[in-house]
Amino acid sequence: MRWSSATMQGRGTAGGGSDATTRNPMRPGKSVRQPKTGPTAVRRPVRALVTLALAALGGGVDSGRLAAQSLLVPMDRTQANHLKAYGLAYAVLEAGGRAEWLLNFQGGAFLLPDTEGARRRAALMGVGIQPVGPADEARIRGIIAQSNMESVVLEKATRIAIYTPPNSAPWDDAVTMALDYAEIPYEKIWDDQVIAGGLDDFEWLHLHHEDFTGQYSKFYITYAGAPWLEEEVARNEEAALSLGFANVPALKKAVSRRIREYVENGGFLFAMCSAPETLELALAAGSVDIAAAYSDGTPPDPDAGAKVDWGSAMAFENARIQTSPSVNAFSDIDGHQVNTAWKQQLGAFTLFDFSAKFDPVPAMLTQNHESVLPDFYGLTTSFAIDRLKPGVVKLGVEGAWAKYIHGSLGEGTWTYYGGHDPEDPEHQIGDPPTDLALHPNSPGYRLILNNVLFPAARKKKLKT
Repeated sequence: MRWSSATMQGRGTAGGGSDATTRNPMRPGKSVRQPKTGPTAVRRPVRALVTLALAALGGGVDSGRLAAQSLLVPMDRTQANHLKAYGLAYAVLEAGGRAEWLLNFQGGAFLLPDTEGARRRAALMGVGIQPVGPADEARIRGIIAQSNMESVVLEKATRIAIYTPPNSAPWDDAVTMALDYAEIPYEKIWDDQVIAGGLDDFEWLHLHHEDFTGQYSKFYITYAGAPWLEEEVARNEEAALSLGFANVPALKKAVSRRIREYVENGGFLFAMCSAPETLELALAAGSVDIAAAYSDGTPPDPDAGAKVDWGSAMAFENARIQTSPSVNAFSDIDGHQVNTAWKQQLGAFTLFDFSAKFDPVPAMLTQNHESVLPDFYGLTTSFAIDRLKPGVVKLGVEGAWAKYIHGSLGEGTWTYYGGHDPEDPEHQIGDPPTDLALHPNSPGYRLILNNVLFPAARKKKLKT
């Protein structure tokens, strides 16, 4: 069985808001009250226990190698390189080792077996570790048992696919950059492999910032005649023709349906930038023409908004589709409308605080050393909360917009993260790539890597 979060709508509080009732995704009908605390707040008795545990850990280091059985990888502000710490945990799993994710303990710390290989890799990666002896580990587990914390076992390294054009550069995509920097392996997959059923070989799929409506992100408005756009058009039209589709929008709709089936059959989907919004629009408009004439040769259906089927979408409903070819927006799902005259300014978004014991899925996805993060633009920057389907879990919000959302479909799950690059808030085409060596503690990139490890978690038995 896969982790499921279909019943977690509305759980958690953002920025220390009012109490919220949360449902246990593993136990329908049961609920837990969220504390009136911010996402990273720790109550005073718990803070005192953590201080005692850290003092004990200091003794563990002094007592020598033989006393340690595990390595604690702190993920609070003491960690030198948060991003590579995920790669260290992944490498342990890839080598057949066992890891634990200590949710809400020291920013979502990892507990790894103390091996020469793990120590050496941590040193090479610049990741801070602390040897932990049996007594120290027992104290940590006592703190976790008494607090809004939980230990989740990570069982195996997830096989990862990146849906991306064959000639795309690694710096075009934040997820690809994060994986490369964290030294986590992945494979690239494109339309022909998706149509042929190639997604079945992977547990986790990320969607490059693709326009699944087949309109090339409406870049014709600004970049008509640009060599890179002409190359993209030629590549997509060739793919559509070779795979037997009448045009690119028809191909992308078929790819979208395959992706939905992948999720329904147990896959883990993660998408950023324009991919979440356009994937959902392509699913809802399965038999309706919403694409501009320059992409398929025919104008969009003037009654498209009334004909789309939101039951086929996963996250959104009742959106107003933007069919004008002269407006660089897809719909009113995106709250920021970055390339329009009514563009909204960036602010900050707040991560919700979830119960690690009763809502482990959203707790895993929001582990961080910061609770309030600066926003950043993308072709789709945010998700209008009034366009979310019931049951969608808001992981991070900014006023009337959600930045980071999660849900389930069938046996699988999807997670959407608005924006293009967490460390490049005003990203423009042609800008130099982000150097993650300059941002090893990026809280925005941590959210991406939470999703990479999430599928490795063992599903816990129901609490009684």
